[in-house]
Amino acid sequence: MYFGKVLTAMVTPYTHDGEVDYAKVQKLTRHLLHNGSDGVLICGTTGESPCLTPDERAKLWAAAKEAVGTDGRLILGTTDNETAFSCDVAKKAERAGADALLAVAPYYNKPSQEGLYRHFAKIAASADIPIILYNIPGRTGVTIQPETVLRLAEDCPNIVAIKDATGSLDSVSQLKTLLPEDFAVYSGDDSLTLPIVTVGGAGVISVASHLIGKEIAAMITACQAGDLVTARKLHLQYFEMFKKLFITTNPVPVKACLNLLGWDMGDCRLPLAPPTEQELAVLSELLQKYGLLD
Repeated sequence: MYFGKVLTAMVTPYTHDGEVDYAKVQKLTRHLLHNGSDGVLICGTTGESPCLTPDERAKLWAAAKEAVGTDGRLILGTTDNETAFSCDVAKKAERAGADALLAVAPYYNKPSQEGLYRHFAKIAASADIPIILYNIPGRTGVTIQPETVLRLAEDCPNIVAIKDATGSLDSVSQLKTLLPEDFAVYSGDDSLTLPIVTVGGAGVISVASHLIGKEIAAMITACQAGDLVTARKLHLQYFEMFKKLFITTNPVPVKACLNLLGWDMGDCRLPLAPPTEQELAVLSELLQKYGLLD
């Protein structure tokens, strides 16, 4: 299932006293939808989901839903490393009006492929809306193998897409070889978006789109239209940004960039620390290089 070319994995704004700033959630959501994003992902990795309380998540969903309206897609990160809890949250997200759910592989537990299959199948059975699997072994410690993705796609009609952050183009190529044509594969790494789209990927669930959403959308559009010269030019032009937004743990750099641009997003919650002075200088120089910061 196709959700658009660019979905932004959105940061969670905080006030100066560390509370979620729901007015800023809505302002940023609307800004992203008017600047290249087809939809937003709320409460994903970039949204610091492990640091949010259930009450904060529910209020975030409601604020984002109101801001999105009919202008784009609302994807909600709902899952945890415990299956029954994940199923309960998925039901609540469906009632909150999500267009789809993002279901990450359970972290820390390190389940087998059979365990992963049963976990996602239970979540799929608990909600009637589309589900996007999230494969990010660098964070979770476990990889959803392509054969397991195929099994889930065959057995669970509402598992319709995957966000691949394995860093492996071979993995994506194997997915596209095994899976039905209408099963969407989204890049989970901005720097790999163009290679993934060239082998049949649908687009990207992006961090950099906070800053250059229109440019990323243009790159994907050019690639899908067969204009690889333009797509490659845009990829190489913004490659440095794609990489430097991960000079330390995401979302610390992108949140710092937004703060430098005057968005006043607050710092990340502990255990994520603010950027060092050296990292902040690198990010400031990056924004200046791309003409985003005077």
